[in-house]
Amino acid sequence: MSVPEPLGTQRRSDDRTDAREQALIALYEAEQRGVSLVDVMQDRPKSTEDLARLIVVGVSEDAMAIDSLITTNSKGWALDRMPALDRAILRMGVFELLHRLDTPIAVIIDEAVELAKRFSTDDSGRFVNGVLAAVARAARPTEK
Repeated sequence: MSVPEPLGTQRRSDDRTDAREQALIALYEAEQRGVSLVDVMQDRPKSTEDLARLIVVGVSEDAMAIDSLITTNSKGWALDRMPALDRAILRMGVFELLHRLDTPIAVIIDEAVELAKRFSTDDSGRFVNGVLAAVARAARPTEK
């Protein structure tokens, strides 16, 4: 029997949200262990959500451009000074903003902010929101 989350911390769950959480865990694990994302994904069961794999592989393949956009839009925060979870969440969000054009900006940012609030620092939600909103304005100027 699983224990329910305390009141006020319950979250909605759907396949995309769960996949993003799996991707966050993989990105964080790779950085903390100092191994490649490919190695981390090989350790995962093949049944891992397709979206999680898409995000992790996409972040891995486009890492330099993604990190550059995060650094440019983080207003005075060096990438290596950010909490590791914030970096992972931002990398996921930037990847989705750039390559998952079928997903609305608001959905990408909302999901990233929820992950930040759930797993990172008290200020992470606002920080992630600000950086991703700035990236979205540059990456998808015609979409609101």
